Amino acid sequence: MVKVGIVVNREKDAEFKLTTEIVKWLLDRNLCVYVYYDLGIKNNNLICTDKDKIYSNSDFVIILGGDGTILGVAREIQKYNTPILGVNLGHLGFITEVEINDIYNALDRVLAGDYRIEKRIMIKADVFRDNKCLKTFFALNDICITRGYLSRMVKLDAYIENNLVDTYNADGLLISTPTGSTAYSLSAGGPIVNPTLDVMLLTPICPHSLKSRTIVVSSDDEINVVVDRSQEGLIYLTADGQEGYELVGGDLVKIKRALNCLNLIKISNRSFYDILRNKLKDR
Repeated sequence: MVKVGIVVNREKDAEFKLTTEIVKWLLDRNLCVYVYYDLGIKNNNLICTDKDKIYSNSDFVIILGGDGTILGVAREIQKYNTPILGVNLGHLGFITEVEINDIYNALDRVLAGDYRIEKRIMIKADVFRDNKCLKTFFALNDICITRGYLSRMVKLDAYIENNLVDTYNADGLLISTPTGSTAYSLSAGGPIVNPTLDVMLLTPICPHSLKSRTIVVSSDDEINVVVDRSQEGLIYLTADGQEGYELVGGDLVKIKRALNCLNLIKISNRSFYDILRNKLKDR
C-alpha cells in the first residue's frame, strides 16, 4: 500500500478545507495517509501522528503552502530522504511544483510513476565557541550572519578551508545554495544560479567596499566564518530566515554541504528558466 504524508501551512488552509479534500481523494484510492492534525475523518487508513513519523513512514509527502513552508519542512525531512511534492498556496513560488488548480492531475501522475526526482543540495552550519560546538543548523536556501537591529557593521573573516577569502566589513554575509540564489542572495546583489548545480555562494550584504562581490565555490569546500573578537553589538546567525542564534566575537561558524539532499518531485516539463522568467517578469 502506498503511504502518503500531508503537511499543511495552517495560515494558508486554516479550516483544513483543501487538506480534507485531498485526504478524502487519497483514501478513496485505498492509500494510507499520514496527517499531523485531527481532521475528524474516521478511516483505518488515516493515521494522525507526529511529523517525524510522517516523514519517516511516507513514500512521499505533500506540502501544502508556499516556499516558506517547504523551507521549514526541508530542514526536518532531509535526514529521511523522503521525496516531497510542493503545492503552492502562496504567491511567488520558486520551489513549489504544483499550482492549486492542478493538484489532482499531479497526484494521478505521481501515483502512476510519471515523475522525476530533482535533488537540491542543503547546507549545514556548526557554531563553535572556545572549540566547542554549541549548535547545528541546516538550510535549503541560506545561512546568514548579520548585525542586529541598530548595531554597527559586522567584521567577519571568511575562509575556504584554511585559505582567507576576505575580511568583510558589512551588514552581514550570506552563504547560499543554488536554490537560495533566487532568495535573499538575489536581493543582496548575488547572481542567479541553476538550482541543480553543486556550488555555494558567498554574498556580502551592503559591504563597506566596492571590491566585495559574490564568490561562487564548490559544494565540496568548507566555508569557515570567524566573527572578529572586537565585535560589539548583536550578531545573529539565521537559517533560511526561520531559525536564529546569537553570536559573539570569536565565534567560528563552519558551513559545508549537508550529507543529504532535499528530494523534490517534479512532474512538469517547465525548465528552471521558464519558472524564472514567469516569476520575475512583473517584479
